[in-house]
Amino acid sequence: MKNKKLYIVMVGLPARGKSTIAAKLKECLVKDSIKARIFNNGELRRKTIPTNTSFAEFFDPRNKEGMSIRENIALINIKKAQRFINNGGYVAILDATNASLKRRKLISRKLNDHPILFIECINDNDEILRSSIMTKVSTQEFIHLSKEEAYNAFNDRISYYQQIYTSPEKEKNYIKLDSLNNCIIKENIENSVPYYGQIRDFLVTDTLKNLYIIRHGETFFNLENRIGGDSDLTEKGLLQARSLANYFKRIRIPLIFTSTKKRAVQTAKPIMERQEKGTIISLPEFDEIDSGVCECMTYKEIKERMPNVYKQRKMDKYNYIYPDGEGYITMKKRIDQGLKKVLFLSQNATNIMIIGHQGVNRMILSHFLFRREEDVPYIYIPQDKYYYISSSQNRKVFQLKKYQ
Repeated sequence: MKNKKLYIVMVGLPARGKSTIAAKLKECLVKDSIKARIFNNGELRRKTIPTNTSFAEFFDPRNKEGMSIRENIALINIKKAQRFINNGGYVAILDATNASLKRRKLISRKLNDHPILFIECINDNDEILRSSIMTKVSTQEFIHLSKEEAYNAFNDRISYYQQIYTSPEKEKNYIKLDSLNNCIIKENIENSVPYYGQIRDFLVTDTLKNLYIIRHGETFFNLENRIGGDSDLTEKGLLQARSLANYFKRIRIPLIFTSTKKRAVQTAKPIMERQEKGTIISLPEFDEIDSGVCECMTYKEIKERMPNVYKQRKMDKYNYIYPDGEGYITMKKRIDQGLKKVLFLSQNATNIMIIGHQGVNRMILSHFLFRREEDVPYIYIPQDKYYYISSSQNRKVFQLKKYQ
């Protein structure tokens, strides 16, 4: 592996997923016995500068003192990366905005002993960006500020970087990545890049360590066999939620994703209460199938009052769309989008939990597992068990487990 040395340079505005991609990429390489290390400018800045640098003006390109400090930090990490490569390392990942052409030219000039691959992370989804910023400003760096002050400071920081930002399209080897959808937008590879096939495949693969997929507890609508609606949990449903909380109390779950429906949130709250610290994030993408004119009806009522609807749906449950509503087939796009949000917002979390609904959870499971479309509406989704999924480039684990 003597000649298989590589520098990877992350590029992108703040809160676009660079550090998440870098961390997972390093993990992927190390698992294949490729010695890799990350050199993060932000971490070095927070460790070495005694004064607080959370204020936005520190990142103003007109702030000569701030610019000088940041350039010095970049040079330190460049030297550290080169030293790592020269002392037995194989892939050094420089994790920073590297927003300007000037900075990237400096990196290329200093690290001219081995190939460089620039990976630009792009994400313009406003909702995801807001959530990502809120995650970042909850760290120790912003503890002296209110949430609103911290959010505004970080937004101002992004604005300053935008003033000097250029995409790496003049560099010889680069990948432009939609970091929300794991989709390569553009790439240009002029030189031989070690591990390129492996890296490229990783960038377009959904990877997660531990995903727990749970259906909400029993509701009053469940007892009456009614579909849709926004019913509360029954006493049994609340007991199921408390049992889940007790089961997962020793597993660190920083984020629980739910639908916006009461039954999902009511199931999540006892679980989060048993966690040391965490957040419940409700996503409309995980709301149950909108059954349109049949909303809140029982299947018996649908059969009696709308026999044609009942018959047509039974013939092709996956492709059938409720009048004024939706179906499995039309729900797929939003479920996939919800999953992309979960994976992006979870950053490097080891454990992720989604509390959804019967139809929703079927679609989530079908995202990771091969199922014929006609079989998806019949995937077993009990209320006293949960699904566990672990997924990477080389390994997929799928289990149905009891929690009571």
